[in-house]
Amino acid sequence: MCETACEPLRTSSSSSEVIFDLDGKSARIEELEAATAEPDFWSDPERAKRLQKEKAALERVIGAWERQRASIDDAAVLLDLAEEENDDDSLQEASTLLRAVDKALEEMEIQRLLGGDESESDAIVHINAGAGGTEAQDWVAMLMRMYSMWAESRGYKVDVMDSLPGEEAGFKSVTLSISGLYAYGYLKAERGVHRLVRISPFDANARRHTSFASVAVYPDVEDTITIDIPDKDLHIDVYRSRGAGGQGVNTTDSAVRIRHIPTGIVVTCQNERSQLKNKHLAMKILKARLYERELEARRLEKEQSQDKKEIGFGSQIRSYVLQPYQMVKDHRTQHEAGNVSAVLDGALMPFIEAYLLHEANLADEDGKKAD
Repeated sequence: MCETACEPLRTSSSSSEVIFDLDGKSARIEELEAATAEPDFWSDPERAKRLQKEKAALERVIGAWERQRASIDDAAVLLDLAEEENDDDSLQEASTLLRAVDKALEEMEIQRLLGGDESESDAIVHINAGAGGTEAQDWVAMLMRMYSMWAESRGYKVDVMDSLPGEEAGFKSVTLSISGLYAYGYLKAERGVHRLVRISPFDANARRHTSFASVAVYPDVEDTITIDIPDKDLHIDVYRSRGAGGQGVNTTDSAVRIRHIPTGIVVTCQNERSQLKNKHLAMKILKARLYERELEARRLEKEQSQDKKEIGFGSQIRSYVLQPYQMVKDHRTQHEAGNVSAVLDGALMPFIEAYLLHEANLADEDGKKAD
């Protein structure tokens, strides 16, 4: 029994090593270790940080694979035990181990599709209300909750960097910092316009409304990539923070608005009581947006950046329909889900995975055309 059952495990183990190019990664780690041992390694700090980051990423992949290989070996031993002693408990334990390995390898395969040095970065997510008035502002709050729940389910940390409350409900805009390995790599799949169709809770006549919100996602590269912005390129204003009222309203001029003169990019931050903290967060967002702008400039042959499109009909990447039927559909990949509540509660990975596979297939097709 074990000879038959364990053989696929060994085959899977061997093929996975080839897919993830473990030999190549191990050889590259040796090269990087030799480089770090050179006396003048830190003479170029930017290069040193880049090589250390690359080495850490390679070690994570190899470490993850070695943990799965150990689990596969453990499962093989349990299957042998189950056969020799007719032990159902050992068989069940082996089955549980293999399901966990299968899930981990799927996750590793998806991470292999992320691409780009910035994919491992934390993410800055900006959600902005579009067409739909109060409805759209409530939709921003719903999307904020959806991304927060997705992030927390993965063990990521979520902080609100800035928010502008709506007059009646929700937010006109909100900016989130989502911290965790591959946060940007996954969330870049969410860039674009999101459309909601539902019976309005703000309409006394219970009519169906359509609302729009745009989602922009930037890599938080402040700690890994140096972006120098001359003071002459910045116009900085301070003003009194605006809030929904009550004791929480900030009565000092601590809110900060920064305009990057060459590009016209404007960022604001008012959530902190300290002007210094707000300025730091605003600069963090500005640097992320400038870096993403540069990345987008390198993708000129691809679709225009979603956050530059009109936030309204015809520009959405995904629709969330609550009435007259229940469905979430991604218009780029055609991936659908009937359980809208689960998606709004953070079940986004099937959509993210479908997008990453879609992009990988497009890249393969482009490569074949180029050949």
